[in-house]
Amino acid sequence: MNKQKQAKKKPTISSDLKDNQRFMEEKVGVGTSFDVGFRQLTILKKEIQLYYLTGLCETPTIVELLKKLTDINETYPASAGRNKHKLTEIIGSHLVHQQVTKVSTMDEAVDQMLSGLIVIFMEDESEAFIVDVRTYPGRSPEEPDTEKVVRGSRDGFTENIIENTALTRRRIRDERLRHEMIKVGERSKTDICISYLQDVADHGLVKLIKDELKHIEIDGLSMADKTIEEFLVKQGFNPFPLVRYTERPDVASTHLLEGHVLIMVDTSPSMIITPTTYFHHVQHAEEYRQSPAIGTFVRWVRFLGIFSSVFLLPFWLILVMEPDHLPAILQFIGPNEEGNVPVVLQLIIADIGIEFLRMAAIHTPTPLSTAMGLIAAVLIGQIAIDVGLFSAEVILYVSICAIGSFATPSYELSIANKLSRMLLIIITSIFGVKGMVIGFTIYILALSLTKSLNTPYLWPFIPFNAKALQQIIFRVSVPLTKDRPSIVHPRNNYKQPTGKH
Repeated sequence: MNKQKQAKKKPTISSDLKDNQRFMEEKVGVGTSFDVGFRQLTILKKEIQLYYLTGLCETPTIVELLKKLTDINETYPASAGRNKHKLTEIIGSHLVHQQVTKVSTMDEAVDQMLSGLIVIFMEDESEAFIVDVRTYPGRSPEEPDTEKVVRGSRDGFTENIIENTALTRRRIRDERLRHEMIKVGERSKTDICISYLQDVADHGLVKLIKDELKHIEIDGLSMADKTIEEFLVKQGFNPFPLVRYTERPDVASTHLLEGHVLIMVDTSPSMIITPTTYFHHVQHAEEYRQSPAIGTFVRWVRFLGIFSSVFLLPFWLILVMEPDHLPAILQFIGPNEEGNVPVVLQLIIADIGIEFLRMAAIHTPTPLSTAMGLIAAVLIGQIAIDVGLFSAEVILYVSICAIGSFATPSYELSIANKLSRMLLIIITSIFGVKGMVIGFTIYILALSLTKSLNTPYLWPFIPFNAKALQQIIFRVSVPLTKDRPSIVHPRNNYKQPTGKH
């Protein structure tokens, strides 16, 4: 299908403005769509036409452009007849905007106009000027809600791809930083930016991502980055996240310097980081804003929370089902009274109840969220214990697991771990200790067999890399971190100048 599209001849810009106007009326809806602007002017006794989208161009900028063009008649009044053949050069010299290009096909002109640029057609000319004056509506950069830090920058990516590239450029002022733009979507024509360091990133990975993006055939990217992810990594029913998302420019810049490739999608504040492993999803920027000792402590606590969110409930269920395995000092573990509902059902119902609360918190207006939390904690929790639906210990351990899930930096990983936990609970309740061992083995095998863009998901644990694993377990001081991760296959392995080695 792509070859057929390429083989199809694209209509060229006509030197007759009436033909161009007719095309724009049929193709874009000039005169029908209220947000498509059109102006026709006479410059040096020749007609020119301007097309633009009113919502993506600021009115003062358009007025300034029109004034610059009409001033040409006053600048060249006496020699208007002699300068008609130089109209293109004269108009080009009066377009003092930051970026002015030329196009020769109508499809290019339409695509640029729909992206927020101004198209200028000229009489007796088979090319058109494209003037970049776009201003996308959106919010100002602010700290992401899901990646807050005690110390550090408070800016964050927005839905504006131009601002996002600028936030990255501000942190990496390197001439080798590349931002390559690709349009995806037959109707949406969404801008997608591939960002990488030319002398660091693996060119094979860059080519792979470009090829995958160029072969996407879809009407539009309404869900933006998530749609791109599904085309890129072909995840299927694997619940574990195969790419990492971030809304923090400092995190994105750090990964660029390591040799990763970033994908920015217009209308989305989340950057896609590729390739990633399981351990990319369990690190947080806060660890690098503290001293190595404090950062290591915070990391270990987070690891403990993530581990508890997956394995605490199945392990506790085993101890409840087979109390003989408990040493004398831990005989207090387990419900003191038999409940009206089997323990395994209590765990599953309580776990699903926590998910209900999470969903409700997302859809509940902020002023009401506190009241909702009180209702959940006091009324639902306590009354459920009083009526015998839940035991107190079930509420305790489910709450600990929920806190561990909330401590997981990656939202996608926390949901995947929740699903894994529920499956482990079911298998453990059916097969006992053997079921838990089998479930744990399947969990590790599933992770070890997973690959993200040909990258082993459990690296550096499987395949084993002692030096890289040490940097996962400990927050190593930056001056001691001289090498880039080998898993991204960087063209330049050293983070610091080679003269210092």
